[in-house]
Amino acid sequence: MPPIGPPGAPVFRAGPSRSSFQPRVQRMTRRSAAPEPSRSPAFSQLDELCVNTLRTLAMDMVQKANSGHPGAPMGLAPLAYVLWTRHLRFDPRDPAWPGRDRFVLSAGHACALHYILLHLTGFDVSMEDLRNFRQWESLTPGHPERDHTPGIEITTGPLGQGISSAVGMAIAARFLAARFNRPGHPVIDHQVYVIASDGDLMEGVASEAASIAGFQRLGNLNVYYDDNHITIDGSTDLAFREDVGKRFEAYGWRVLRVEDGNRDLAALDAAIATARDEHSRPTLVIVRTSIGYGSPGKQDTAAAHGSPLGEDEVRLTKQKLGWPESPAFLVPDDALKRFREAVPRGEVARKSWTAMLESYRKAHPDLAAIFEQALRGELPKGWSSDLPRYEASQGAMATRTASGKALNAIAKKVPVFLGGSADLAPSNNTLIDGEESLSADNPGGRNIHFGVREHAMGAVLNGMAAHGGVVPYGGTFLVFADYMRPSIRLAAMQKLHTIYVFTHDSIGLGEDGPTHQPIEHLAMLRATPGLAVIRPGDANETTAAWREVMERSDAPAALILTRQKLPILDGTADLAEKGVARGAYVLADAVDIDAIVIASGSEVQLAMGAREAVAREGVGVRVVSFPCWEWFARQDAAYREAVLPASVTRRLVVEAASPFGWERWAGSAGSILGIDRFGASAPEQVNLEKFGYTVENVTARLRALLSR
Repeated sequence: MPPIGPPGAPVFRAGPSRSSFQPRVQRMTRRSAAPEPSRSPAFSQLDELCVNTLRTLAMDMVQKANSGHPGAPMGLAPLAYVLWTRHLRFDPRDPAWPGRDRFVLSAGHACALHYILLHLTGFDVSMEDLRNFRQWESLTPGHPERDHTPGIEITTGPLGQGISSAVGMAIAARFLAARFNRPGHPVIDHQVYVIASDGDLMEGVASEAASIAGFQRLGNLNVYYDDNHITIDGSTDLAFREDVGKRFEAYGWRVLRVEDGNRDLAALDAAIATARDEHSRPTLVIVRTSIGYGSPGKQDTAAAHGSPLGEDEVRLTKQKLGWPESPAFLVPDDALKRFREAVPRGEVARKSWTAMLESYRKAHPDLAAIFEQALRGELPKGWSSDLPRYEASQGAMATRTASGKALNAIAKKVPVFLGGSADLAPSNNTLIDGEESLSADNPGGRNIHFGVREHAMGAVLNGMAAHGGVVPYGGTFLVFADYMRPSIRLAAMQKLHTIYVFTHDSIGLGEDGPTHQPIEHLAMLRATPGLAVIRPGDANETTAAWREVMERSDAPAALILTRQKLPILDGTADLAEKGVARGAYVLADAVDIDAIVIASGSEVQLAMGAREAVAREGVGVRVVSFPCWEWFARQDAAYREAVLPASVTRRLVVEAASPFGWERWAGSAGSILGIDRFGASAPEQVNLEKFGYTVENVTARLRALLSR
């Protein structure tokens, strides 16, 4: 293996001091205060007791569950102990306190350690919860889950996602600080702490996000790399020999290293303090640890990673650590007392911040009102008053263009609405007019340039949304949602208010060909539980879609938009606002309904054209515009029956994408005009004609359905 840090990287070791390791209360204004003198306390008997409490509880939790990852918690126990008892700012009695530091366990498989820390420091996580690790409906699931366990900031588990989301948290915090902090009132002044593993740093998403963090010079981001040299297959030497420190230096990070993360608390303390006081760039601290520390038979082996140590090995490990073999789940009184010092310490910090906020309200009442409204996740009064409305006489407009107009109308009224795209802002129409780009020199900018990094963009958006106080959006071509699939799934799982702007939504984008023409992507996104996928049929439906996704703050949403121009449809100016909110609605009707044509997006105009063609033959056709399956499925049975009456079985679905899933709405007697092959490189109109997306072909399909 190469050195774990670049040549010249600061190395932290214990100093000669023999003083005991005592916790300290964090400064409230840490970013602007001078660094405290470095201290080098020894590894005291009480400290050893506390660290071994973490190690043995982790062993016992995994052993009782007969499932889990004991090795990483055992190796990380000293780092976690120092961080949580000396540096991390939090209040166990108010886990959502806005002034808290954010802690992200990107190595989510080590969650037993996180749950133990929450219990010991006074969060509402009981010893019984620890005993129920990985059990049905327990507060201690197999990987950390946001809004499930008190004190968990974001769902982690898929490697690379935690560290990448933490970049978004750091961006959100810095943005809010730039917008709202005033001299003497640093209302946003917290740090983002991450513990990451070898696996996190191997995943490509982490590389993309680390590049963004370095470019943005996120001085409030501190990542601790658990360099234990072990993955599931065995030694990292099997597949991972790069110099991680040099890589992160190339990204623009500061790199520190701790040689002995197993015992050297002084070095850990000094490294954490140094990283915390770095203002101008993110910091990676490479901490050399031993997986399964203390296990006579499994330390430093893959056997300690993802399965229980075994009863005999647990017994032998406890013997080696000088720990009683029984009872299991032992927490010595002195250790608990040390950890519970977090409760009064957190209360002091929170009350100090609250007093500062009260002073801020008096000094800057208007700004404070906006700030607190943003933290509550509320939209300003009248936020939607400038949203555009269109008439059919205004001519055709691509829904991506209509989206850009709606986005800018929102931005004028919602100051914490910000985002960008993966190097496609002019095509996605995601730029906020008159606003500057977010950068290290302009952290309050609202236009974010993610670069060609869709995977990281998705995770960063999640981190921004999880941090709170901002409403983030990100754009790219729909076909590149493939790169974002893991982060989109996690956004839905966490019910984050993340907004995706996906343009170039069909074969209608034309000459770029099948590599850029999405076919299966709508089906993939619609299959994601909790994700609202909205494909508006014209400019008015696009405005209505933006209104809804802004107000529905309890779920992510994907806007699916066209490159090509679409006509403003008759009726949408009056019907779209309420109709889109319900997922599907009757756009055009007949006195006697012989058939229903269901369509979304650019194909709604074709449904209207076919309806008009057969109406001249005395056939009654209802057209249902169907922008969002998710929202329609949530409507009551009476509304769904009113839109799609069971008595009308002749239904034709028209959508320029995979037909997968439309059977639910077409019914057993219905017909679906979809695409079951990849696209082609040709001008827009040629593609649409060759694939059958013309009024003439839709009319022919409708007539064939009626003739059955």
